[in-house]
Amino acid sequence: MIKTPYLLFLGDAPDQLSAKVAQGIKDWRPENAVGQFRMENCGATVGLTDMTLAQAKAAGARTLVIGVANRGGMISSAWKEVLIEALHMGFDLASGLHNLLREEADLVIAAKSNGCTLHDVRIPTVNYPIANGKKRSGKRVLAVGTDCSVGKMYTALALDEAMRKRGMKSTFRATGQTGILITGEGVPLDAVVADFMAGSIEYLTPDNDDDHWDIIEGQGSLFHVSYSGVTLALVHGGQPDALILCHEPTRTHMRGLPDYTPPTLEAVRDVALTLARVANPACVVVGVSVNTQHMSEADARAYLDKVEAETGLPAVDPFRHGADKLAGAIESL
Repeated sequence: MIKTPYLLFLGDAPDQLSAKVAQGIKDWRPENAVGQFRMENCGATVGLTDMTLAQAKAAGARTLVIGVANRGGMISSAWKEVLIEALHMGFDLASGLHNLLREEADLVIAAKSNGCTLHDVRIPTVNYPIANGKKRSGKRVLAVGTDCSVGKMYTALALDEAMRKRGMKSTFRATGQTGILITGEGVPLDAVVADFMAGSIEYLTPDNDDDHWDIIEGQGSLFHVSYSGVTLALVHGGQPDALILCHEPTRTHMRGLPDYTPPTLEAVRDVALTLARVANPACVVVGVSVNTQHMSEADARAYLDKVEAETGLPAVDPFRHGADKLAGAIESL
């Protein structure tokens, strides 16, 4: 188990989206985060107190969590000085990057010499099967997005909370580094060998009570040329009974792809539903989740009303306004 509380390491994150791991922990497990550590020229903040390593240690922090999700998932050489100093001060390190802590010899040496632990949460710990496509008992809902980092995890967590308040049976199923750091378990899907990705989601969402819902954390986008494969594995392995469309309306291009324009909600609806019905012909789209963080309250409400009118589906910002509308749509199925 990763020791809490955490000091969230933002490093030299160039923008707010790059700090989405730290932001997710701060928003959904605030009791586990005592502060943030930012290097010079860091372009992000999660709104916690800026602390030195010594200040965080005095405040009780036990693990330095790398809260940055950079393109390619690499440990920057600029971070090394801080990470090694943290190990010498007795901090454990936790990371969900593709570049594993245990593969960095200097970090391994520092951890061993100080009795510290390196936690790489993006390592599959199970020999997952190849997907078989057999129908499973229980129900499943999956968030699919117009782009990466549009709020699929937030949608799933907020929906789980709203469904539990209604007395419904639900379980949030983490499929990425942030979700795993928040809940303590899950499948690091983008680190699973391709042939076994869909099977890992079948494993994650097994047979259950007929009235139980697995809320599957979405990843990537079917329209993102870099990460569409991981999304399709969720669509087929998850065999969702319901889909929720996720969108961030202020984007001018796909995340990390300046030459690609985000698709429309209607395009995502049609493509995702077609693919989902390969594994579950009864799948339906039940709602739209809109990330309105860059919009005023008035603009957000107006946009949500517009989406509802155009799609005929309930539209909410589940983090800003709650996910009860989405929970109600699922309960009515």
